[in-house]
Amino acid sequence: MVQIHTIFRYIIRQRILSRPPDSLRVNPVDNTVSAHHNRLGNSGMAILCTFHPAGLTSIPPVSLGAFMTPIDIGSRHELFVDHTLIESLTDAYLHLHEPIRRERVFQVEDPLENACTACYNLIHLNDRILIYYRGYHPVSRDLPDGWHETQTGNLLTSKDGIHFERPSLGLIESEGSTDNNIFYRGYEAHNFCVFLDGNPNTPPEQRFKAVGGSGKNNLHGFVSADGIRWSRIQEGPLDITGAFDSINVPLWDSHAGCYRIFSRYLEEVNGERIRAIQSCTSDDFIHWTSPVPHKYDDGIPFEHFYTNATMPCPGAEHILLSFPMRFVPERTNNTDGMDYPGDGISDAVFMTSRDGVHWDRTFMEAWLRPGTDQRNWTHRNQTPAVGLIETAPDEWSMYAAAHYGWPTNALQRLTIRPHGFASVHAGYHGGELITKPFTFSGTTLHLNYATSAVGSIVVEIQDTEGNPIEGLTANDMPPIFGDHLDAPVTWRTNSNLSHLAGTPIRLRFTLKDADLFSLRFGNQ
Repeated sequence: MVQIHTIFRYIIRQRILSRPPDSLRVNPVDNTVSAHHNRLGNSGMAILCTFHPAGLTSIPPVSLGAFMTPIDIGSRHELFVDHTLIESLTDAYLHLHEPIRRERVFQVEDPLENACTACYNLIHLNDRILIYYRGYHPVSRDLPDGWHETQTGNLLTSKDGIHFERPSLGLIESEGSTDNNIFYRGYEAHNFCVFLDGNPNTPPEQRFKAVGGSGKNNLHGFVSADGIRWSRIQEGPLDITGAFDSINVPLWDSHAGCYRIFSRYLEEVNGERIRAIQSCTSDDFIHWTSPVPHKYDDGIPFEHFYTNATMPCPGAEHILLSFPMRFVPERTNNTDGMDYPGDGISDAVFMTSRDGVHWDRTFMEAWLRPGTDQRNWTHRNQTPAVGLIETAPDEWSMYAAAHYGWPTNALQRLTIRPHGFASVHAGYHGGELITKPFTFSGTTLHLNYATSAVGSIVVEIQDTEGNPIEGLTANDMPPIFGDHLDAPVTWRTNSNLSHLAGTPIRLRFTLKDADLFSLRFGNQ
């Protein structure tokens, strides 16, 4: 019997591929081996080559599962936004789900705001939702001396994430009055970005943190006890290199146990400077590692990522989500009537990471398109705000810039299914998903899924070699259908999985006209 590692060595030594494949499939009829790479395409898996190894005259059907180190998922949510948990897909593929545009929750008003109001970021604090944003910025390409210091950081508040108001903070005078929602004036208000620090060792007077500033190597750190009154964490900028002329995103990564900043830098590509994303880490928010550019799979082109809107996924904090605004400078639409005209159009994309450096771009298509509103077909629109909140048990809300550069500049709400950014999808004729081996904790399998009226999902639990486990086979489970965010799975005779906890298994899903968004294991 030929071992799987022999096949891998053959692939590399014969230079059939420059890197090991993600999976191999053996045709038992003619013993040909197909090497696959989990990356692009509707199939969700690109075939890199098919071959018959010389001298390997008898190749039995092979399962990679028996030779993989099991992934320990514990009881956490695992989202099907990448191929981390996927060994193979047959007549099924990873499908990106676009958000639904809802109402506009904010409209700029002179004199405190204008066509250049932007850089929205939000936090959820107790029973309030706070949105921070750049309020005033001079509307001109010919900026006067000292314009940097005239910029303001403003605040919106809401109890439901739909209806927002401008609180009277009484802090900064504007137009002869402090009866306004301005919390900061100065250069750093250009892109002031706030987060609520989840570090358990953070002192109360620093539980809010922020960064702001623009220009080469000029990003400043701030702290606050209440999220309204701010002080610098140190004199002068943070010791981080970069361009920073965008909204740079700080956060506490509870999974990795460190602070991260995702910021702008410029990548030189064929003589052109491309706006790109880098990140660095810190244990104390003062001393930072050298920034590392995002890394993507081979063949992924550099695109202008004007912003990044990076955040840990709620309930699945080991996954980082990012929603860059993708800027296309070579395309320009009609700008007649704009207060702040400019070249370029934009949309937003979706990508994920498990370590903050290597980013999965399974989905190259737009996550948020401009749509039929022609005022969104101009520069710097569809910019996602940083942050995500729950606005209903079955609804998450995000926000994005609309009509930027126009006198009707606004912020629009978007809604997403919880943990529903992407799914494994199979059509009417059915498809199959087999997971990689993993271990879990808990007693019950829960699924986030949706089917049509004629659709269904069946789950089979297997050992690592692909053998169905007695009582938990596909034949032991009535097909499930419907639309549920966290539904327990039951088999006819055995639904308590505690005897398998900690044991490497894998799952085989048979789907028909269905979407599988995520899974988790929990206790009944």
